[in-house]
Amino acid sequence: MLTKINHIGVAVSSIEEALPYYRDSLGMTFSGTEEVPSQLVKVAFLSVGESKIELLEPTSPESPVAKFLEKNGPGVHHVAYGVEDIEAAIAKLLAQGTRMIDAVARNGAHGARIAFIHPKSSGGVLTELCEVHEGIH
Repeated sequence: MLTKINHIGVAVSSIEEALPYYRDSLGMTFSGTEEVPSQLVKVAFLSVGESKIELLEPTSPESPVAKFLEKNGPGVHHVAYGVEDIEAAIAKLLAQGTRMIDAVARNGAHGARIAFIHPKSSGGVLTELCEVHEGIH
């Protein structure tokens, strides 16, 4: 079902402040920022090999990322796994009794289709399924 680790989401208060560490100190390749209004976040993607780091900055106090930062401070927010068919992956997980935050895929950054698994079903780790088509990050 899973094809690879697509990215690791890192919650930050400010992409502008966090970016130099990842880009300049660690030498990751920065591919730009994007606002995802449906999730109330601004994201920045950085590449390291075949994997990516996604910096998540809340754009509203109502953002789940803002609430995460309030409770936990900056740090790892979620792990995203690539899938070829997100509907099939969701159906399989639901059939196995997995608790989903998103029982229906939604649009994410860079044209990806995404769905989150509830941390109570994944050992306390917020887990994202991510269907990305060729040519899309």
